[in-house]
Amino acid sequence: MSDLSSEEAEEAEADLGEYDGERNEEGERHGRGKARLPNGDTYDGEYERGFRNGQGTYRFKNGARYIGQYLQNKKHGQGIFFYPDGSKYEGDWVNDQRHGYGQYTYPNGDTYTGEWRDHNRHGQGTYVYKDTGSKYVGGWVNGNQEGAAELIHLNHRFKGRYLNGNPVGHGKYVFDIGCEQHGEYIQAEQ
Repeated sequence: MSDLSSEEAEEAEADLGEYDGERNEEGERHGRGKARLPNGDTYDGEYERGFRNGQGTYRFKNGARYIGQYLQNKKHGQGIFFYPDGSKYEGDWVNDQRHGYGQYTYPNGDTYTGEWRDHNRHGQGTYVYKDTGSKYVGGWVNGNQEGAAELIHLNHRFKGRYLNGNPVGHGKYVFDIGCEQHGEYIQAEQ
């Protein structure tokens, strides 16, 4: 997943740059407006008492773009973030973090659709591997495959539990021809 250092710079507006738009009686940015920040980023959207608040589009000078809702200068609510590497997240944001339900499309075409917490895949979700068409359907904890899950391939599937991205404990392979193989995964000592 993409991390943007300039994304953090979005918050630092000590020098507010150029602004064209509505203001309130105190002279604060308030209502609809457009801003060009000193770092080259731009924002076109709604303001409330000097903060990005409501619907807006933030364009980063590195090519990234966020279209969605803001609350006190932070991405909050529904939004789409287009990253410079070609990846994209569409879904819920809380306090500038992917949080809630959303879909992330990776640069290689893989997708994750499901729950997020603090910028990580967390909860129930489905990860689809574009190259093979295989998909992981199950639990996630802090970005890792964990808990009850099913890994579905073209002609067979594995049902079991995962820990830190690896199958662990009792599980079974179910083949499309009707047979099953039951067993137990034991992590080898390194």
